[in-house]
Amino acid sequence: MDEGKMDENEWGYHGEGNKSLVVAHAQTSEEIFQHLQNIVDFSKNVMKEFLGENYVHCGEVAQLPLDFVKRLCLKIQSERPESRCDKDLDTLSGYALCLPNLARLQTYRFAEHRPILCVEIKPKCGFIPLCGAVTHELKHRVCRYCMHQHLKVATGKWKQISKYCPLDLYSGNKQRMHFALKSLLREAQNNLKIFKNGELIYGCADARSPVADWNELAHHLKPFFFPSNGLAGGPHCARAVIRELVRVITRVLLSGSDKGRAGALRRGPAPRGPRVCEASPFGRSLRRQGKNSPECSGLPKGCLLYKTLQVQMLDLLDIEGLYPLYRRVERYLEEFPEERKTLQIDGPYDEAFYQKLLDLSTEDDGTVAFALTKVQQYRVAMTAKDCSIMIALSPCLQDTSSEQRPVVPSSRSRFAFSVSVLDLDLKPYESIPHQYKLDGKIVNFYSKTVHAKDAAVMPTRYKESEDCTLVLHKV
Repeated sequence: MDEGKMDENEWGYHGEGNKSLVVAHAQTSEEIFQHLQNIVDFSKNVMKEFLGENYVHCGEVAQLPLDFVKRLCLKIQSERPESRCDKDLDTLSGYALCLPNLARLQTYRFAEHRPILCVEIKPKCGFIPLCGAVTHELKHRVCRYCMHQHLKVATGKWKQISKYCPLDLYSGNKQRMHFALKSLLREAQNNLKIFKNGELIYGCADARSPVADWNELAHHLKPFFFPSNGLAGGPHCARAVIRELVRVITRVLLSGSDKGRAGALRRGPAPRGPRVCEASPFGRSLRRQGKNSPECSGLPKGCLLYKTLQVQMLDLLDIEGLYPLYRRVERYLEEFPEERKTLQIDGPYDEAFYQKLLDLSTEDDGTVAFALTKVQQYRVAMTAKDCSIMIALSPCLQDTSSEQRPVVPSSRSRFAFSVSVLDLDLKPYESIPHQYKLDGKIVNFYSKTVHAKDAAVMPTRYKESEDCTLVLHKV
């Protein structure tokens, strides 16, 4: 604060306690409002264009009474995950982002008394980079998610390594997709949650969460998938219910016809690396059995997973190739700080911003404009890599079979469904140095622990993909 520029007219009363009085600068509220409006604009003008309007719900900025915000924060504090409680909630601006309840059906009207099941999946990055900027050879064979798992377990973030690999889910092959979803159900971490009538019934917040219980989950899901109660309890029942859930989710993920303007990326933003991650337990299991990995069936171009993958692949250069371009932009801003607004780093995220994202060239002409385009594409790609997909399911009533609505069948029932995407706020420009350092940390840890260990074991047996010849000598 500059004492000479302090103006009491720019400050306002916000409340007080027994020993404190709270005032806030008017600009603080304006900045928060603009930040939230940027989220709305980015969802509307960028992500809705890429993913389709049926999947993206932009919301709107709402102003709330400060007393209500404070009471609400106190009420929910005990319900927050312990790992999140160190982050303070904004109780001063009075602004919030208002969104529809995505745990409910979004596309069609429904009867309030009908039960709703919602599955939230955070699929993460679905491809292995092929670009020449990658210096760590491992990154051409093992996906980021599988490598990061080892570092997270070592640092205590999670108790055990998940068998989930995003490349299996994005493969379009139903066998691999089933394996991926079952792996998420066994070790949900923060990549899967299940809600029943809006209440969380499955998923964990951090390593302190209890171990997932399939029998308890099956108890919740059984009325949805076996409404006639034809199954007895026990492990067999749980497996049957989980199997139905996995099949229904897979069918929903492979469905879709909302085209949006994702066709702008129809050429494919970047060449992809291997379609199978070496660290995936699914592929390893097949190799141990002497079988080849099943062919990638490919994702239907109308489905949300395909569109999400296309946006992820706007990461054309990997963080290793992107970071020097970020530094070029930074040097320019150090010399011309007033240009930050012109470069649209903090918005506005409008049609002009969207159009620049469609330039998929990778030939560096040395300009700030080229560097900025790649930086903005990377931020959008990272947003798609960290978004969540919400699948809401509601059993079809007997008298609604003639209604025009998306429906997915299971063995004993049919579900009306809607699919939505959330967590679509653009990743911060300032986070790029952190991402660069984290990438190196993840790869180095994996290389020194897992890969080095595998290399030490390899000489003791024939390599799985290596031919051998048996030579007989006369004696």
